[in-house]
Amino acid sequence: MNKQYQTIILGGGLSGLTVAHKLQLNNPGHRFCILESSGHTGGVIRTNHDQGYVTEVGPHGFLDNCQESKQILAETGLDRECVKAPLIDFVRYVYLNGKLNLIPQTPGKILRAPLIPWSAKLRVLAELWQPVLEGEPTVAKWINHRFGPALLPFLDAVYTGTYAGDFNKLTIDSVMPGVRALEKKHGSVLRGLFARMRQKKRQGGGDRKAKISMPAMTSFPSGMQRLPERLSESLTVGENLQLNTKVTSVQADDSGWQVMTNQGLFHAQNVVFALPINAALKILGQIDPALPEKSIPETWISTVVFGFENDVILPPGFGYLTPEREQRFTLGSLFSSNMFPGRAPQGHIVFETLVGGRRHPERLELDDKTLTRKAFEDVQKILQLTKAPAYTTVLRSGGGIPQLERNYPLLLAWREKFLSAHPGLQIVGFGWEGIGLNDMMKCASRAAERVLSSSANMQHGADLKGVYF
Repeated sequence: MNKQYQTIILGGGLSGLTVAHKLQLNNPGHRFCILESSGHTGGVIRTNHDQGYVTEVGPHGFLDNCQESKQILAETGLDRECVKAPLIDFVRYVYLNGKLNLIPQTPGKILRAPLIPWSAKLRVLAELWQPVLEGEPTVAKWINHRFGPALLPFLDAVYTGTYAGDFNKLTIDSVMPGVRALEKKHGSVLRGLFARMRQKKRQGGGDRKAKISMPAMTSFPSGMQRLPERLSESLTVGENLQLNTKVTSVQADDSGWQVMTNQGLFHAQNVVFALPINAALKILGQIDPALPEKSIPETWISTVVFGFENDVILPPGFGYLTPEREQRFTLGSLFSSNMFPGRAPQGHIVFETLVGGRRHPERLELDDKTLTRKAFEDVQKILQLTKAPAYTTVLRSGGGIPQLERNYPLLLAWREKFLSAHPGLQIVGFGWEGIGLNDMMKCASRAAERVLSSSANMQHGADLKGVYF
């Protein structure tokens, strides 16, 4: 077997598959190979099919507001397969003060909603005059400082839903670098947003009559596993895809880089790290002992699935999240049957309930029977269920969720400097510049461009990410 390539991609998850797809598309003659330690591609993206129920072990979808992701769907034909649930049409809830509270999605409705008192709404406007917090504040500290304490339980729910994290540990510079940049540049987030609106208007992009638009959650009829399956279709196992191949070290040599694995030595001019962040750091630390962080915290969640006959009526919308102050056993539930068609057998509905996370890893130590019982006791009260489920199962993910906490920006700054000093290397993957599927497809697309242009440049402005429940 020829083990000499132009590019070796470490990892066959979504990031690695995206890099491979872009290399094949933009330079069909480019000789590359993916080295994947497991026996399958796709990483943590995995769909469970059981008794007519379609549920997710990993991510449940991604928003259609990323240009790189939309481009990949168009290039693969997946744009003709995907199913979408527009956020503006589907309500969400936060379980607060012992009941489900509907969260409006448009500014006018949010302003009129009785979620917080008017005094707290006026306090949000005082953000215009709040000084910029120095250092690396946690999300909770930063939100409290800029917008007041009334918003804390709602933002707690947001970051529980996004990271399964603790917003008393996640830092604002790590999870919302674009917003933080606005604050530092303009002295206020609101002032920065107003400045962006004025600039857009001057550039001809503003339309006062334009309707407020929101992204849609995107998936596929057979589940999210369809995405890596489609990206893998053009790969050949044993040629440009090596499965069950664990990388142990990466070292520079006269022709570029050599990659040592349990299947022997591979050589390439370029190496793309497309591994989850901690797996990458383990190898990168061998190349640079001055690596500022040897690992970052991770957390895990499990999903308890409940199926019912359709005489059980779920609230309309996507589902709900529970902030920590409510002291519930579960983190929230996704109303899968509401979001996408065909997720349950005829005459049934299904929803997926999340347990564990950064604050309560001990709950994942429970056996399936106990975990299911405790989760059902929790959702039974929240959703006012009067009957037992017709179907249950527990889905346990094999991958942890990176937690972007203190010193994470320092790690990103190290990466930029490291790559400038090591031509032929690229670093992307789960946990670098975010944890969403859009983050991975965007960063991997850029890495492929840099490989084909022989550029190590990583510099680009921090994206301004929206906050969605």
